Amino acid sequence: MKRSRIVIIIVLLIAIIIVISQSAFIVRETEQVVITQFGKPVGDAILKPGLKFKTPFIQKTNYFEKRFLEWDGDPNQVPTKDKKFIFVDTYARWQITDPLQFFKRLTNERGAQSRLDDILDGETRDYVANHNIEEAVRTSNRKPISSGIISDLIGDSLASITVGREKIQNMIVESASKQTKDLGIAILDFRFKRINYVEEVREQVYERMKSERYRIADKFRSEGQGEASRINGEKERELLTIQSEAFREAEEIKGKADGAAAAIYAASYDRSSSSRDLYSFIKSMETFEKTFDKQTYIILSTDSELYKYLQKMK
Repeated sequence: MKRSRIVIIIVLLIAIIIVISQSAFIVRETEQVVITQFGKPVGDAILKPGLKFKTPFIQKTNYFEKRFLEWDGDPNQVPTKDKKFIFVDTYARWQITDPLQFFKRLTNERGAQSRLDDILDGETRDYVANHNIEEAVRTSNRKPISSGIISDLIGDSLASITVGREKIQNMIVESASKQTKDLGIAILDFRFKRINYVEEVREQVYERMKSERYRIADKFRSEGQGEASRINGEKERELLTIQSEAFREAEEIKGKADGAAAAIYAASYDRSSSSRDLYSFIKSMETFEKTFDKQTYIILSTDSELYKYLQKMK
């Protein structure tokens, strides 16, 4: 008897533990729970954390995230209003705001992701197709910083925008939120992660950019050659000017020197006759000394100045 009683008690304890484990559950701060009975929701959603209870075996707990969730869109090829095909890669943040409605309409997060794919991809395609590519790329009409060279040649190539990237993103959020309002979820944020041309258009853009840069390079080259010719012309002109000025100054100096020499010669001839005679005699003696030696014989006329001088010396 005692043994059977112990077995019954153990069985009862195990049954009680199983019942309690099936009836009690914990809701964490990051979770919200919808209780279902035979697949249908029962009561309101449980939003507050803590220890909760349900009917064991019959009712089931369905946990949903209370935190922000991520949606990452697939890159899509979209035509813009100006007929340019671009790849658009997007992402968004969303949250389950009404878990009961969410369960009724979407069941789980996988269903929500699939529904968001349809909504956000469709809205992205519509809004990008209704605007030019500049509107999707830029947010404001910022003024380009002038380098003083390139921008002066090609001008302001930034087209004016009226909507901009940020407003398009906000419009997509607003339009998508209207469609997700009855799904129990809210679109918190939407952003363009990457926008790029398709391969064919990208090659055309690169070729156009290269041709534009080649044109600018040719313009620089021609302007440089013109400037070089101008500098060389000025150099030759300045060189000729300097040479002519130097020649003029040299001739003036020579003229002044010749004038000074003539004045000196004239002054020397204007001295007294004795000085001139002495000078002439000395020069004559220097000439005879260099001309004659001991073996040389000369014949002097009686009218010769040297003969007269020698006669006086006697």
